[in-house]
Amino acid sequence: MSFWPKSRKARARLTVILAVAPVLALAVGLAMYGMRDSISLFYTPAQAAEAHVKSGRKVQLGGLVQAGSVVKHPDGNVEFVVADQKATAKVSYHGDLPDLFREGQGIVAEGTFDENGVFVAKQVLAKHDERYMPREVSKALKEQGEWRGEGEKPSYGQPAAGEPAPGKPAP
Repeated sequence: MSFWPKSRKARARLTVILAVAPVLALAVGLAMYGMRDSISLFYTPAQAAEAHVKSGRKVQLGGLVQAGSVVKHPDGNVEFVVADQKATAKVSYHGDLPDLFREGQGIVAEGTFDENGVFVAKQVLAKHDERYMPREVSKALKEQGEWRGEGEKPSYGQPAAGEPAPGKPAP
């Protein structure tokens, strides 16, 4: 019993397959290795908490900017909280925010989590209304039961009665 077929045609085909398979496997491996940093996963704050995203891993974080959470520093740093119905995530960003950025609006931030669990954004994208929203954000909000197609304000993300807003002193 031999590995090689007796037919000359079959031997030629098997030889071509055995020569092409490693080259193809190497090409696929190199392509995947090259794309490893360009793949950016999308998370809501609750999904990011469940997934325990490693610090330094490039991801997209999307949700609604919590009311009263935006703190602008004189050095150009901005801190705010992104919320969904189940969790919140503190975001730190250095630079100018988009003109459409405001509290209670949906955003998508691209960046990494640091060792302290703070999301350090490299880019912040804001939407102008509920009809213009990244597909991932609208899908995640629909799954959580927080879809606001008519534009009403969310019940979460607001400070509780008597509580100061994040980043604001108590009266």
